[in-house]
Amino acid sequence: MKRVPAHKAVLLESITISVKGMASAVRPLRALGPRVLTAVWGICPRPGHHVRALHLCPSLCAGHNKWSKVRHIKGPKDEARGRMFMKFAMMIKIAVKDGGANPELNLNLAHLLEQCRNKNMPKASVEAAIKSAEKAKPASQQMLEVRGAGGYLLLVEVLTDNNSRTSQDIKKIINKHGAMWSEGARHNFEKRGVVVVPATDTSAERALELAIEAGAEDVHESEDEEEQAILKFICDTAELRRVRASLQQLGLHIVSAGQEFVPRRVLSLEEDQINRASTLIEALNDCPEVIRVWDNIQAPS
Repeated sequence: MKRVPAHKAVLLESITISVKGMASAVRPLRALGPRVLTAVWGICPRPGHHVRALHLCPSLCAGHNKWSKVRHIKGPKDEARGRMFMKFAMMIKIAVKDGGANPELNLNLAHLLEQCRNKNMPKASVEAAIKSAEKAKPASQQMLEVRGAGGYLLLVEVLTDNNSRTSQDIKKIINKHGAMWSEGARHNFEKRGVVVVPATDTSAERALELAIEAGAEDVHESEDEEEQAILKFICDTAELRRVRASLQQLGLHIVSAGQEFVPRRVLSLEEDQINRASTLIEALNDCPEVIRVWDNIQAPS
């Protein structure tokens, strides 16, 4: 008999062991029947034939799903986060232009810096926004008034160095979503002090009691940009610092405090109207010149 070289003998032995191992693994499954084997391994037996072939389980080839999740979940979140930081930088520039770069003397800037910290905006980006405020080319801040389908109103706060171009860009967006310019819409809003706390800190009933103790005038339930429930304590702009300090002393965690445009009257909409309004507001927020969008839409209960 012809002798097999040693290295080939080792190779044959390893193949034999692998085949035996595979056979021992398949033997218990074969007892389950062809249908079960087909469901587990993707085998398609022909009538009258024994199942002999094995196919790789599809779940073992799913490595690409990791990138899919990053691209479809993390990507949009990163983009939204980047837009939020860009808006904060714009608001910081406005605050510095209005009241100077010292947050101890500029209450609006101090509140913005607090929001930036709560949202984990990089310190370098905040400092860059403050430093660039004085060197930035002249830009104007405007409040555009919009009326949407169903009668809801929007105030669109913009910062631009080209009023005509920005107005045209906004007009294209609102026309596309069935809205129009509405002169006088701003009269349905008033500038108020707003202190925001997580809704998990207290119940709505207890929040009303705390509002009275702190000197706030009202409490609104809402959601932040991450769809987390929040409570907004409304007060006079001159009382903002005192109300904020009082709520903090009462044990509430302050998410942010600042001035906002609060609607005098809110409007309830049908579900499809709310969906269209949400799409329009999202499109406006994606516009680089838009700082914030205020609305008078009643949140569904």
